Amino acid sequence: MFTTIVSAILAIAIAIFGGAASVWYALDVEHGFGSQTVGVWTSYPDLGSAESDPYSKARVAREGILVLGRAEGLTFTASTDSSGEGLRRECTYVIEGTIPQARFWTLFAADAALAPITNPFVRPAAVQSQAVLRLPGNGVSITVSPHASPGNWLETSGKGEAVIVLTLYDTSLTGGKNFSDIELPQVLRKDCDA
Repeated sequence: MFTTIVSAILAIAIAIFGGAASVWYALDVEHGFGSQTVGVWTSYPDLGSAESDPYSKARVAREGILVLGRAEGLTFTASTDSSGEGLRRECTYVIEGTIPQARFWTLFAADAALAPITNPFVRPAAVQSQAVLRLPGNGVSITVSPHASPGNWLETSGKGEAVIVLTLYDTSLTGGKNFSDIELPQVLRKDCDA
C-alpha cells in the first residue's frame, strides 16, 4: 500500500515537473514553433495574428512584449554571426548586404531579453532607413561595435551575449509565408576585445 502511494506521488511529480520543463524549453527555444529562418535571421511572421500558435502566444504573454500585427511589419533577430558563432557585445561586426523593401526599417543591438544595449545619451539607439549611408546598388554596411567607426555605426556596450534586431515596417513580406526568396544582410565578425 505504501509503495503504491509513493509510486503514484512520484509519477505525478515527474509528470508535473517534466511537463513544466518541456513547456519552458519550448518557450525559450530560439527557432521554435512558427519561426521562419533566412540565413542567421529568424522571424515569427504569425506573431500577433489570429494564426499564431499557442506557444508563440504564451511567449508573448510571458515576456510581455509588444508585437507588430501582420499588416504593420515584421521583426527579424540574429543571435549568431554568419559563421555560426554567438554574437557578443565586446565584438565588432559588420552587417552587410541588402535589406528587403519596406517603408521604414530600424536595426538595433539588444541583450537576450531584447532590451537595447546602446547608450541613448551618447548615440542613437538604432540605425534607421532614413538616416543610413547606402552603398552602390542600395545595399548597406553597418558596423556594430563598442568602438567608434566611420560610416554607419551602431554602438554597443558591456560584455556578454547580444542580439541584432531588424524591424521592417509596412513591408510587402508580411503578406506571404514563404521566406525562401528573401535576401537579408550577412553578419560578419571582425574582431573582439580581449
